[in-house]
Amino acid sequence: MKATYDYDVTIVGAGPGGIFTAYELKKLAPELRIAMIECGNKLESRKCPIDGDKVTKCMKCQPCAIMNGFGGAGAFSDGKYNITNDFGGTLYEHIGKQKALELMHYVDSINVAHGGGKTKLYSTVSSQLKTECIRNGLHLLDAKVRHLGTDINFEVLSSLYEELNGKVDFYFRQEVLEVLKEEGRYILNTKDSSFRSSYCVISAGRSGSKWMEKVSADLDIPTKSNRVDIGVRVELPYEIFSHITDELYEGKIVFRTSKYQDRVRTFCMNPKGIVVNENTNGIITVNGHSYEDPAKQTENTNFALLVSKHFTNPFHDSNGYGESIAKLSNMLGGGVIVQRFGDLLRGKRSTEDRINSSFITPTLKATPGDLSLVIPKRILDDIIEMIYALDKIAPGTANDETLLYGVEVKFYNMELQLDEHLETIHKNLFVIGDCSGVTHSLSHASASGVYVARYIAENR
Repeated sequence: MKATYDYDVTIVGAGPGGIFTAYELKKLAPELRIAMIECGNKLESRKCPIDGDKVTKCMKCQPCAIMNGFGGAGAFSDGKYNITNDFGGTLYEHIGKQKALELMHYVDSINVAHGGGKTKLYSTVSSQLKTECIRNGLHLLDAKVRHLGTDINFEVLSSLYEELNGKVDFYFRQEVLEVLKEEGRYILNTKDSSFRSSYCVISAGRSGSKWMEKVSADLDIPTKSNRVDIGVRVELPYEIFSHITDELYEGKIVFRTSKYQDRVRTFCMNPKGIVVNENTNGIITVNGHSYEDPAKQTENTNFALLVSKHFTNPFHDSNGYGESIAKLSNMLGGGVIVQRFGDLLRGKRSTEDRINSSFITPTLKATPGDLSLVIPKRILDDIIEMIYALDKIAPGTANDETLLYGVEVKFYNMELQLDEHLETIHKNLFVIGDCSGVTHSLSHASASGVYVARYIAENR
């Protein structure tokens, strides 16, 4: 027989959205009984078996320690909190631009108070670089960014957990199988337990995309298809982008290609960082991290180049399209494929010998191969054109030995129909963070949690 628990508020997912929902609710309405249900582990128990020695490839553990658990998929990211409405999601369309920025600054203050104060808040507003970008057909987006680094990000999350533990009831390794609504209350069933509450906040993150599709269908919540971003992760010597990263840390640069008029953007720039594997629903893609600790830094910088793809009738499964490309990479390379830029241009498959003889030492052990067999020609043409454009503001980007890892795919959940309170068509059922399709970043997801918590506290 299942154990039954009654709460005022249940939160599905212990990522940034769920964490900041719980944090703000306990600040404003400490009397509320709150349960946080998470399919992954506690932060200190999240251990990926890949050690680069005995285990070099993803073993597809369930749940994935990188994507699930306290802190969500962002726990082992490089901890960038971008304070801007120009990218990272469309939260401002629901709550207004000024309110969105205010909440992102508030989230930053909480992170600073929990160990992030030793890091720097950068500003990407640079008149000189902006001018240089414009002269070369590039556009530099304005933002402020707090770079915690993977190491300090872990400290901040540990501190937040310690503050919430004892005030919030955490249920780890509990996968919510269904969400039901009965007589104005919500019932969340797991294999062993049943949780009942008046308010339910779903913050299942990117890894919960498939699950969110099922919940939306079960509860008849209207949805619409979102985009998918497909591209590569570029790795090159730190010095090539140092004049940008030393001043801005991360330059968000957008380019419109002349051949197809497609938009290509840089994403997640990691000076002195490392390239890593990422597991999304069993599919291995590539990502990047960086650290504040000098002892963990490398001689390379990495960043993604992404092309956004939207689809119209009759095709609506943008994530399925991205998955098919990633699966092809996994099939040909056993995971992530790496290729030198010069080899790509000459139509040659990179080999282990050519990679090893290069002056750039890869930070990820990937399979040398040919990305042109994986990535569609249009997207690959866009990426090549963008690399040449970046070479004008950062000479050396288009060097033969620049490494391209593929594929990098950013899956976005279908966008749910939500009102100005991030509430679904069902009263007191809220969907926040990346699983809503509204936010695509740590800062936006965290801000959405604060926003919903304040609404619940004011209207309980």
